[in-house]
Amino acid sequence: MKSEFLIAVTQLAAERNLPQDMVVEAVEAALASAYRKDSASGGQSNVRVHLDVGSGEIDVFQLKTVVEEITNDLAEMTLEEAKAARPKETHEIGDILEFEMEPQVAGRIAAQTAKQVVIQRLREAERELVFNEFSEREGEVFTATVQRGESRYGGVVTLDLNGRATAILPPSEQAQTERYRLGMKMKVMILEVLRTPRGPEIIATRTHADLLRRLFEMEVPEIYNGIVEIRGISREAGSRAKVAVFAKQEGVDPVGACVGLRGIRIQNIVNELQGEKIDVIQWSKDDAVFISH
Repeated sequence: MKSEFLIAVTQLAAERNLPQDMVVEAVEAALASAYRKDSASGGQSNVRVHLDVGSGEIDVFQLKTVVEEITNDLAEMTLEEAKAARPKETHEIGDILEFEMEPQVAGRIAAQTAKQVVIQRLREAERELVFNEFSEREGEVFTATVQRGESRYGGVVTLDLNGRATAILPPSEQAQTERYRLGMKMKVMILEVLRTPRGPEIIATRTHADLLRRLFEMEVPEIYNGIVEIRGISREAGSRAKVAVFAKQEGVDPVGACVGLRGIRIQNIVNELQGEKIDVIQWSKDDAVFISH
């Protein structure tokens, strides 16, 4: 039975992609709620449960707070009672003492409560992990799949980010010339991650100039390695863009590096942006020369 319980916890952690200790904490909280609900446990109002991951042993403790005057017999005790119960220890008002209880099989109502607590705790843990992961990755590019969208421009598009999280593409971050169909894959940049009562809200963009910058970094090794530098980007998303580049290494053609052999590199970026016209120009510190380019 113990091994089956531990297998279930391990399997649950793997399915939810959560650390095992988070799942164990959720199970402990659920079992504590079950014992508090279950009349068989004496209706204890303050209970702590410890699950030993190694052996599968479950220890249940009743918690009592040392007070001057008792208002709840199940959760409080006087200083004299604490000294009598633990004569070898020093006690003060406000101390919390733990007394081990005999684990019992929870009833139907208690089991339902435990299930609800586990689901809620795991959902909260998942949300926190998603927020922590993606809040540190703002500005990064992901390959997203359209989960829900409208054929015409103007509606919020819901995206799946590699099965780890869901993002939204608001109308303000959509290119007016693009159409997003169910199941369509495209690259988006994480613009912002917000905390909301319903969990983390990941906002993606297809219009930001930095998305174009990241696509060049992914497609052009010279830019990624720092040999060629993007000095400026001007973009009308979905229509046209100009990218000014500069070679930091003598003898390197920055425009040719971005365009690639037979234009394959720039064409890959154009295809990703659904036909947006991109001009790559050589940057110059001389404004007259730069403008002429």
